[in-house]
Amino acid sequence: MARLSGLQRDVLSLYRHCLRAVGQKPADTRANFRDFARTEFRKNAQLDKKDFGTIEYMLRRGHRQLEIYSDPGIRNISK
Repeated sequence: MARLSGLQRDVLSLYRHCLRAVGQKPADTRANFRDFARTEFRKNAQLDKKDFGTIEYMLRRGHRQLEIYSDPGIRNISK
């Protein structure tokens, strides 16, 4: 397996944290949260892998979104 760069590790770590947060949501809405996370990561996978500024920005944005959606008061997410 190839070695991952620091940014690659950060992206995978954020993705794992997102999937763990899905487990804290009500069972009937978990699929919505999981699909949202997958869609966001796949949409941004098309970014230029050498555009470090944009990747770092998207990581910060993802962490903020994760913090917001991890709130127990948020019970569902719509697409």
